[in-house]
Amino acid sequence: MKFSLAALALLPLASAYHTCSDEERNMVPKICGILDQANDAPEKLADALMNSPISAVAKEMEIPAARVLKEGESKALPIVVAHGMGDSCFNSGMKSITKAAGAKVGAYSTCIPTGDSRIKDTINGFLLNMDASVDVFAEGVKNDPELADGFNAFGLSQGNNLIRGYIQKYNGVEGYPTANTFMSICGINAGVGAFPNCNPEGKVIGGICEGITEILGDLAYNSFVQNILFQANYFRDPSKTDSDKYKKYSQLAQWENEGDDVDASRNEKFAMTSQYVWVLGTEDTVVWPREGEQWRAMDPEDPFGTLLQWNETKWYKEDTFGLATADAANKHNFESFDGQHIQFTQDELMGWLEKYFM
Repeated sequence: MKFSLAALALLPLASAYHTCSDEERNMVPKICGILDQANDAPEKLADALMNSPISAVAKEMEIPAARVLKEGESKALPIVVAHGMGDSCFNSGMKSITKAAGAKVGAYSTCIPTGDSRIKDTINGFLLNMDASVDVFAEGVKNDPELADGFNAFGLSQGNNLIRGYIQKYNGVEGYPTANTFMSICGINAGVGAFPNCNPEGKVIGGICEGITEILGDLAYNSFVQNILFQANYFRDPSKTDSDKYKKYSQLAQWENEGDDVDASRNEKFAMTSQYVWVLGTEDTVVWPREGEQWRAMDPEDPFGTLLQWNETKWYKEDTFGLATADAANKHNFESFDGQHIQFTQDELMGWLEKYFM
């Protein structure tokens, strides 16, 4: 089992973050303040993001003994891992999870960052938009020769958006290996309709939460905010999914083919992945509704009261990006654990890897 951070020198990263105009500062002063801090005090901001109420920082794991193949056993595909909000591939938790996963299946494993340092990787989880993050992630995959023949992947929290985005944009594209099995652990693939951990008992806590709260509403769906904030890209207000602004500006709406312009290639690329595993945290309060981790969604006719089954959603019934087609091919698997956001046990993770990656 090997471990790598996937050709960091090749990552196409900007040296500075956006500087707001006066008009932008008047519109979203909190977001602009966070951007200023990213440029002026990045280490301080990265630490604040890591310790924010909505961060999803992985705990350290023990590294099991490396699997030794027995006669007749086939070698497992290499593993790609993607981290959650406020975390980084350079942190000890993600390093240990990546190594443990590779050791368990007896294969190469790598955590692919979207920044070339802990500070940059952490900040980019907020201030590099979802589409741009997928592109950087894809270059990390492409430039790692160990992944050339395909790979299995799992993500934590919003790291799953990177893998899902890769599948729907880069699967089958020349030079980019195909994701074979994708396991989403507490994934935000279906978006969130709120950020409950930002306002326990009705009080907004923390600078990043102030910035996110600032855009919860009409401001979420404009080109400026969508081009800046990763969390705005997957904010899916269930009362606004039929609005012109959501359909035009939301990056998630484009991914789900909910917008006015439908891209059939997303369905084709989604179908290239052989197996999907959707893991739900039963006590998750970071993702709302938590059932979105398994593709359920709020009913647009009763957006804050009725939760649809996954096969009752528009995504499924109209097969907007391939969810129903994958179901017809028996590609979907559903798992759960009793606990808060990404607070699964090592035994649970090792069990999923043995079941789906070996």
